[in-house]
Amino acid sequence: MSYLNVIWYILQLLIGYNLVLPLLLYLLWIIFIKQRSKAGRPSSLSSPDYAIIVTAYEQTDSLPAVVQSILNLNYSRYVIYIVADKCDVSTLHFSDERIVLLRPPETLASNVRSHFYAINHFVRHHERLAIVDSDNLVEPEFLNRLNEYFERGFEAVQGTREAKNLDTVYSCLDAARDIYYHFYDGKILFQLGSSATLAGSGMAFTTDLYKECLGKSDISGAGFDKVLQKEIVARNKRIAFAADAVVYDEKTSRTEQLINQRSRWINTWFRYFKYGFHLTFEGVKNRSLNQALFGVILLRPPLFIFILLSLVCLVINIVFNPILSVIWLIAIAIFILGFIISLRSSHTDRKIYKSLAGIPKFVFLQVISLFKAKNANKRSVATVHYTTNRPMNP
Repeated sequence: MSYLNVIWYILQLLIGYNLVLPLLLYLLWIIFIKQRSKAGRPSSLSSPDYAIIVTAYEQTDSLPAVVQSILNLNYSRYVIYIVADKCDVSTLHFSDERIVLLRPPETLASNVRSHFYAINHFVRHHERLAIVDSDNLVEPEFLNRLNEYFERGFEAVQGTREAKNLDTVYSCLDAARDIYYHFYDGKILFQLGSSATLAGSGMAFTTDLYKECLGKSDISGAGFDKVLQKEIVARNKRIAFAADAVVYDEKTSRTEQLINQRSRWINTWFRYFKYGFHLTFEGVKNRSLNQALFGVILLRPPLFIFILLSLVCLVINIVFNPILSVIWLIAIAIFILGFIISLRSSHTDRKIYKSLAGIPKFVFLQVISLFKAKNANKRSVATVHYTTNRPMNP
């Protein structure tokens, strides 16, 4: 066998394992974890003081709705810090003393800079901080559900981001993607003993941990959550997944909105996937399942990339190695089964199932995003919001 053949087989293996890994993790969860993962809630919960940081960039239309949803929390000890970066705040008027509106004198154009701008303007010491996007809405029990995991000793908790809008095929497919990742990279990964991946909002940390992890970082563009999760897991701390701590997140609904958002996300993966090598190595060296498994997950490309690469491998093998093409067909079928399991295991709206026929166009737009990824952060800093922003009753 020639060296080129060996390299070709290794390359196929590196691509193909991404197709079967989700179902493998699911089967391990079924066998070893599922029946033991129904732990009850703590009998008593403390009420630590929260800073709830809401960041906005250029747009303020959605702020009244997210603020109202936070004020409806079934919780009393918190202060809302709104960091309105490069925003016109002349139309924003909040009378509640729990709301602190901050308008940085210079453009920050960075989530981390905005977060630390809020931290540096805390009106009092807060034990914990929660991060919420300007287009989010929070459920009344959001902080109480997060507290259940803090009470068990965790210092970082990711909640669930459910769809606020399912008005287009794009928004439905965006929601399907979130369901998939919450199920495998959230629930399954955490309950197997590793950490849930961070989603950028709907998450909370002890203030000390957040400052320790990002206090010396100046991260521009997208991806602060990638750096933050790496720093947390590198300390061999686990990120808990709180399925019942729900925020409603605006899903992309327009073509240009989708392309700009995905190009930033793809840019982020190329910038930070190297963390996966470091954490996998550290996990093996430290015999840490948390670090090793999390590192493997970080190495996985975005869904559309490894799906397209898998289809390319399938076509090539149909021509040159029909037997191997059968293995590829089985691997692709396993991935589809795993994706369906994630949807069936969640409260998935019928609109999402109907939208699955639009996957080819959705993937095509992400291919366009791939070619625009290099300059993504120069072209757009934050996702433009279009959804009608009014309080909702989940």
